[in-house]
Amino acid sequence: MLNALHPLSDSAPAGAPGASGTLRLSRKRKAALIVQLLISDGNKLALSSMPDHVQEDLARELGAIRLVDRDTVNAVATEFADLLDAIGLSAPGNVDAALEALSGQISPHLADKLRDQMDNRTGRDPFIRLQNLTTDEVVKILSNESIQIGAVLLSKLPVARAAEVLGKLPGERARRITFAVRQTADIAPDAVLRIGQALVSDYCRTRLTAFEKAPVERVGAILNSSPALTRDDVLVGLDESDADFAKDVRKAIFTFEDIPARVRPIHMPNCIRAIDSGDLATAMAFALGTGGKREEAANFILDCISQRMAASMKEEAAERGTPKTVDGEAAMNAVSTAIRALADDGTISLIDPDAEE
Repeated sequence: MLNALHPLSDSAPAGAPGASGTLRLSRKRKAALIVQLLISDGNKLALSSMPDHVQEDLARELGAIRLVDRDTVNAVATEFADLLDAIGLSAPGNVDAALEALSGQISPHLADKLRDQMDNRTGRDPFIRLQNLTTDEVVKILSNESIQIGAVLLSKLPVARAAEVLGKLPGERARRITFAVRQTADIAPDAVLRIGQALVSDYCRTRLTAFEKAPVERVGAILNSSPALTRDDVLVGLDESDADFAKDVRKAIFTFEDIPARVRPIHMPNCIRAIDSGDLATAMAFALGTGGKREEAANFILDCISQRMAASMKEEAAERGTPKTVDGEAAMNAVSTAIRALADDGTISLIDPDAEE
């Protein structure tokens, strides 16, 4: 519907057939009247998706509107309705919007190719695509590239964004890049353009890989479902061979024993409802019967629920006795998997250990 406002944003005056009162209204004023009518009816319009100059024109016209007679309003509304009826199809209108609309429908590599062709044809600044990267992605570039390249990229970011990026860099590197900005005073525009194009080629292209998930996520998922002895043995080996990778894998792992440190008490009732009652009963019986961190996790769960439910769980655990290790670990894995699924779909949020520190 908003696309229909673009024809009305032309500055040339146009009237509605049969409505002489509208002959004095410009297309911009008619568009403003339609917007005001929609807003008055309680509609929320995504005006931010329209070009800036159209938004500015609408704001000026809305500010200029005082009183409009009923016949004129009806005539403008009728003209707009007729225009909507005449539209058979509404398309994005530009390559960027089209590629966004086709996200997930076409090959990522084809999307990259089309963006490159558009950039080359229009001479568009490559730093626009770099500015659309996430803050973490920009931080990665500044961490990987030379200090001089980092200074150029930092200089092309909006001030607030540049400050945010600097805040996520190690202090020494942030100071070196900031100091190097002074050396960009005499750099030629074509050199900056080539730097931007090279960074787009290295960091804005979709890379074809055999696996959908990163290595850390894959290893973490495997160890989540592994017996505790296997998981601990693998982590010890990773510590010895690649401590950084081992640290990231530990963050990706979420086990029954991690519940007290990673789950907020307020979210525990939601978690209980999502867990199979049989798995929960077996996991609680095994955890309470084996002690250690497993028992701590079980007691945390009991502390987060009502006293009546906690007493019922303890009674059922006592009646079951301590399950076999294979059954107990399978039940605990089922509990942690259910909680992790709630976090993945956004129902709850797990505590980030690093953030809490």
